[in-house]
Amino acid sequence: MSEINMTPQSFGRVAVLMGGRSAEREISLKSGRAVLAALQSLGVDAVGLDVDKTVSERIHQDKFDRAFIILHGRGGEDGEIQGVLQSLQIPYTGSGITGAVLSMNKRLSKQIWQSQGLPTPKYVRLNRQSTPQQIVEELGLPLVIKPVNEGSSIGMSKVTSVEALQQAISLAFDYDDEVIAEQWVHGAEYTVSILNGEALPVIRLTTPREFYDFEAKYLANSTEYLCPCGLSDADEKRCQQLAITAFHALNMSGWGRIDVMADQQGDFYLLEANSVPGMTDHSLVPMSARQAGISFENLVGQILKSSLEDKR
Repeated sequence: MSEINMTPQSFGRVAVLMGGRSAEREISLKSGRAVLAALQSLGVDAVGLDVDKTVSERIHQDKFDRAFIILHGRGGEDGEIQGVLQSLQIPYTGSGITGAVLSMNKRLSKQIWQSQGLPTPKYVRLNRQSTPQQIVEELGLPLVIKPVNEGSSIGMSKVTSVEALQQAISLAFDYDDEVIAEQWVHGAEYTVSILNGEALPVIRLTTPREFYDFEAKYLANSTEYLCPCGLSDADEKRCQQLAITAFHALNMSGWGRIDVMADQQGDFYLLEANSVPGMTDHSLVPMSARQAGISFENLVGQILKSSLEDKR
């Protein structure tokens, strides 16, 4: 634990908050178990809590000193659990309420980035009356339909024809009341992990599927993760700097991940932000950390250290 300049006892009793009720519950449980094992191997007094509506009482009754948030999706990345912990005056890992809200909502993220002159694909907000023809006239084809408040590409579709658009919109609205259509960027997809204000090595994602969807992320054996990512040193630094700027623009802190596309001219475009990324041993943040010489245990320890920041 000396690598993060703290003793295990410095953190007191730590609640590892996992599970929850979102569509990403199972991924969160896997991440949570990996984080819990890492903290315990470091000598931290850590206990796993599967989050439900009694979480406030359980945190109070069990006298936890801080929380490691590893809840993915709704309830974990949208400011809800951050608000609960703040009201209990329990320090926690990662972004505060504002950073969680702005990074979770894809429309708000894009609005902030656009307002600061940062590159992100053109988009339109949809309602159930939006007509496929109007959307295509504005954004062209192909395009992506996204539920605004879901992660792990849940409810998301790449659309290559007007005929397929209505079904994709209906699917997205099954998951969320707010949906956007986003211009498709032809090119390579990258992800940049951020740890304590610094960008870790960039990962390039490749899949034979239409796009990096839920199956490509969690089920397919054909997805490749390239780290080193194949960019020149100058382009990798440019991608990392864009990600750091995007991260701070959303008032994020501690750790997170920014997803980026590069078009065929080599220009980077911001796709979305993740304030509580996956933390299984196959997840992207640990993969990038390994490339930087940071073990999974030390990565978890450094993220725990972010609970010492003032989130107000």
